[in-house]
Amino acid sequence: MRLIPLVCYAAAAAAYGGHFAWRDARVGRFATALLGGGLLAHTFLIGMQTVQAGHAPLVGTTAAISAFVWLLGLAYLYVELTSEERSMGVFVTVLLVMLGIIPALDAEISRRPPVLQSPLFTVHVMTMLFAYASFALAGVLGVTYVLMFKEIKAKHLGFFYTRLPSLRVLDVMNGRAIAVGWVFLTIGVVVGGIWAMQVQGSQDPRAQAMSLGDPKILVAVLSWCLYSFALYARRVIGWGGRRAAWLSAIGFALVLLNFVPVGYFLTRSHNF
Repeated sequence: MRLIPLVCYAAAAAAYGGHFAWRDARVGRFATALLGGGLLAHTFLIGMQTVQAGHAPLVGTTAAISAFVWLLGLAYLYVELTSEERSMGVFVTVLLVMLGIIPALDAEISRRPPVLQSPLFTVHVMTMLFAYASFALAGVLGVTYVLMFKEIKAKHLGFFYTRLPSLRVLDVMNGRAIAVGWVFLTIGVVVGGIWAMQVQGSQDPRAQAMSLGDPKILVAVLSWCLYSFALYARRVIGWGGRRAAWLSAIGFALVLLNFVPVGYFLTRSHNF
């Protein structure tokens, strides 16, 4: 059962790739249907895990990655259905497959220790994951903006120019995705700080390690600083277009760094 979402995401990625290459509307609709099927299967899987564990499966990095993949797929599907623009689907679904391999190969559901039995923990994790999903969309938009900008600058209007939205549309969508992500990241960081103060008296060594010196928390704060600067630079300095695209791409690289290597190997406070 846990492999079905991954298989659907992989099939959707292949279909979106075909749509991107051939611009066939029927292939595009088929890709959307495959993505919707993958998300439906993923939702069912998360529901089963919730019933089995007795709580939302948000404990541990692997569970967080699974929830992130699900949220990113939902966020992209919403954007696609409201804009009828499928050109970014191949980039997003490839990312879903790359990250979805991790939870697909690890079926173990971590039990929630007493230190995590707080509503603040659930709010913190969900807002952070929604922020990361928004930043993932911004990162994809930033990469596609740079690809098309290079074609235009080289005066070679070919593959990407005929398949991607205009630079202006990509820039506007990028700015909106970063703004939404920043709001949720801010909420997540604030709620996480309040929750960390509440559990400081716990005997759990992971709770005692919750400080700015922990790599997971430090990189999250650095991400907030980078995206805060990105918003400030766009609205005050006028850093739109290519500069904003590069900032969003760098920011999402930082998010992925925090999500996978730091989450698995370096943190002392978030390795539940």
